[in-house]
Parts: sequence; C-alpha cells; structure tokens
Amino acid sequence: MKTMSESVHYITNEQGERVGVMLDLATYQRMADSLATDPDRLSGLSMDELQALANCKLSIAEQTRLNDLLVQNAASQLSPDETEALEQLLNEADQLTILKARAQYTLQLLGKMAEAS
Repeated sequence: MKTMSESVHYITNEQGERVGVMLDLATYQRMADSLATDPDRLSGLSMDELQALANCKLSIAEQTRLNDLLVQNAASQLSPDETEALEQLLNEADQLTILKARAQYTLQLLGKMAEAS
C-alpha cells in the first residue's frame, strides 16, 4: 500500500511555491467518498462562508427579546402569544447552534484534508 506522501504530488509555480496538488485516483476516491457520505458535513460553501456561519449569532434584537421572554417565563408572566414567541426563538437558537457546529466540523474536516496533502 502506498503512503500518503507517495500518493500526493505537488504542483509548484516558478518561485517553488505549492499552488496545487495531484492525488492518485485511489487516494482521491477515498477522500471524496468519506466526504460525500458524511451527513453532518456542509457542502457547497466556501471556507469564508463556513467561517462566517461558524461565527454567527442571533441578532441583538432577537437576543434581547429572548432574554426578556426568559425572564418573564421564570416569573410565570408569559401570555400564550409570548410563550409561542419564546418557543420559536429557542427553536431558532437551537437550529443556529446546530448549523454553527456543522460549519465548525466541516472546517475541521477540510483542515485535516489540507494537512494530509
């Protein structure tokens, strides 16, 4: 079996800087298959887009509203509409947390791939 260094060849520019990489087919297919079958990996996003997603937060207005509703909820002072709004904001915060985690995970995977090559 080939080692990773035997299956990777670098393309350099005139200054000797690495500008590309060539993988043998088996190595490429192994890497592509592992990425394609990972349901938690986000695809179709650039590194900058993944980084922005990994760092995003609720808007200041949403966070303020969430905090206010949580305080009122702790004091059992929420109307039915406010209870629904609280549940909606908590759901949005949960979904955002999941997306952020998936973006961070994808960035880690891509980082590991870059290290391997």
